[in-house]
Amino acid sequence: MATMPLEENGAVSLLFADFPEDVQICILSFLTPTEISAFGCTSKRYVSLCRDDQRLWFSMCDRRWGSKTLIRKWGNGKISYKLLYKTLHECENLIGFWRRSGSGLNSGNSGHLVFFEWGPFYVSGSWVTPMKASTYKVNKAPFLWMGISSEGEPVNYLDLESRLELSENLMSSEEYWSELVPVNVCFIGKCHVAIEENVNCSASNSSSPQSGAFMKVSSAANAKEDEHKELSGSPGSLPELPMSEIYQYFANRTIPAGNGSWRRQRRREKERQGRRKWDTEHFVKVVNCSPTPARPLQGLWKGVGDDTSLEFYLVSYDDIGGITCRRVGELSQLFSGCTPVFWTSNTTFIEFPVSSDEQRIYESRIHLQQPHAEGDMTDDDSLMPCRETSDVLSMLSMNSSYDLVLPDLMGNSLNPRQVEGRIWLYGNGTFGYGFLRNNYIIDLKQIARDGRILDVVHFKND
Repeated sequence: MATMPLEENGAVSLLFADFPEDVQICILSFLTPTEISAFGCTSKRYVSLCRDDQRLWFSMCDRRWGSKTLIRKWGNGKISYKLLYKTLHECENLIGFWRRSGSGLNSGNSGHLVFFEWGPFYVSGSWVTPMKASTYKVNKAPFLWMGISSEGEPVNYLDLESRLELSENLMSSEEYWSELVPVNVCFIGKCHVAIEENVNCSASNSSSPQSGAFMKVSSAANAKEDEHKELSGSPGSLPELPMSEIYQYFANRTIPAGNGSWRRQRRREKERQGRRKWDTEHFVKVVNCSPTPARPLQGLWKGVGDDTSLEFYLVSYDDIGGITCRRVGELSQLFSGCTPVFWTSNTTFIEFPVSSDEQRIYESRIHLQQPHAEGDMTDDDSLMPCRETSDVLSMLSMNSSYDLVLPDLMGNSLNPRQVEGRIWLYGNGTFGYGFLRNNYIIDLKQIARDGRILDVVHFKND
C-alpha cells in the first residue's frame, strides 16, 4: 500500500491527482479557459477532464453566472457549456449603464440612458428615463433582447414599442415576431457598442429567435469579414454610408464602366434604407456609476431642477483630481464637454460646523425636492436627500463654468458670484448643490445602488 509523502513538520502532502474527480472539477472551475487549456497540456490524464462539458464547463458557468441567470435555460439547454461560457463572458461586459453617444434619429421616443441586466436566459437592455410626474421615480422600458439559439448562434432583436415581456411561452409564439427588429450588436472595444438594424433578414421570416434567423453579436475583429460581403453592411461601422460612398466613387473612377455598378449599388442602398425601422445608435459605457468612500460624489444621480422636472446627472472625477457634473441628456450633444453643471479642481471637503457666513448660505436656501404623495414610497427612504443643517457633514466650493479658472475665455466681464457655488454632502451619502446667484439647492439621489435601479416603474405601452 502506497504511503502519503510527509513534509518536514509531519503534515501529509497531497497531489492534485490524489483528490476525487469531483473535487478536481470543483478546483478547476475557479480557472479561466486559458488556464484550463494550459492545465490540460500538463498531462494526458487531464485532457478528458478539461474537455468534460457537462461537468467542468457547466461548473465554470455556474460558478461565475449561476447566481445571475439560469445556466440551463440558455439556448433551450441544447448548446455546449463551453460555448455558453464564451457567450456569457462577452455579454458580461454589457451589464450596467450606458449612455447614448450622439443625438440619433431614434431619440424622440427613447432616452439617453440604457441599463443592461441579466435575464433568465437572455440579457436585456432597457431605456431608463425620468417620469414626467412630480416624483423621484423613473421609467424602465426594455427594448433590446440578447440571447442564443439552439444552434449556438447569438440572436439580438429590438422591441421598439417596449411592449413584450419575454418568457419561454413567448419564445415559441409566432404572433409577436413580425413586430421585432433584428439587429447587429457590435462591440468596439470594451466601452463602446453600436446597435445596427440588420435589413437583410426579417423577424417575420422566423417563428422564434431559436431558428437563428437573427444576426449574431459582432465585434471589431469580425466586422472586417462582413465588409467583403456588402459595402456598407459592416456592423457598427462608424463612418458607414458617407465614407463608403467616397471610397467607392474613387475606386470606380479607375475601373471602366464603373459608374454603372456604383449606381446599382446606390440604388440597392436606398432600397435598404427605405426599409429601416431603426437607425444605428452608438452607446458609451458609464464605467463609474456609483459613489465610493474616496469619491462620494461619483456616479449617476437624479434631482429636481428649477423647472420642477426630474433630471439625470453624471458626476465624474478626472485624472488630475477635479470633479465635473453634467446632465446625461447633454452628454450626447455636440460640444457638450464645454457646458458642465458644476466643476471644481479642489476635492477637499470642509467639515461642519462651518463659519456663520457659510451657515447662512445653506440655511437661506430652499431645497428643490419632490414631495411625497400619499402612498408614494421610494425603495429606500433613508437615502432621500436631507434638509436640516444638522444632517450636513461637509461642504465643497465649486463653479458652474470653466471660465472662472480660465478668465481669458470671457475677458474681464465675468462676475465670480454668477458662477460660484457650493456642494453639501449629507450624512446618508446623498448631496445637494446650489449657486450663490440662486436661492435654492438641488438635492440629488442615486439612480441605482448595488446593481439595482431605485424607484423604478416598469413601463408598459398599451
